[in-house]
Amino acid sequence: MDERLHKWLLPPLLTLLFVLIMYQYVSPSCPGAACPRRPPATHRGAPARGAQQPQEEGAAALPRLVPKFLFARAELCRRVQFDMRGRDVIVFLHIQKTGGTTFGRHLVRNIRLEQPCYCRAGQKKCTCHRPGGDKDTWLFSRFSTGWSCGLHADWTELTSCVPAAMERRGCPGNRTLRKCLQRDGDSEETLMDFPESEKR
Repeated sequence: MDERLHKWLLPPLLTLLFVLIMYQYVSPSCPGAACPRRPPATHRGAPARGAQQPQEEGAAALPRLVPKFLFARAELCRRVQFDMRGRDVIVFLHIQKTGGTTFGRHLVRNIRLEQPCYCRAGQKKCTCHRPGGDKDTWLFSRFSTGWSCGLHADWTELTSCVPAAMERRGCPGNRTLRKCLQRDGDSEETLMDFPESEKR
């Protein structure tokens, strides 16, 4: 008799336990004072008389995101002339966790150019030659030259390594324009270019 009772009692108990666990994960929970207080619903969208004060208190209780990188608007909107037919090279500084891999892929695959980058199926590296050229490259990045200066090379490594790496490839004397993606605390990506372009 006890075996029959256990057979019929176990499935409903397990189902109840499963439902309770799922409710805990799915239901919206707000621990204590962390939830902002919502003003009471009013007729036709007009604010209630006392609604403004609780709204301000709730906003003051929430932590505010302060941007870590304060870029001047002039720095973000600066125009840089890039001569693809000349001796200019874009050096893409890949910073981890900023969307650099996706941006690097777009640089070699999705830009409409006179002479687009040639990408072989199944390979990450593409060949990005200048229009009318078969040796000189206009892009120095993970997807065009590989990790020529090491894995996730930083600014100083790239500054000292790029001229030598370009010389090894047979294209010395280029003006380098360094680009990178930087992400602010609000996950807004910004394409940065650096004025320290050098002519060699």
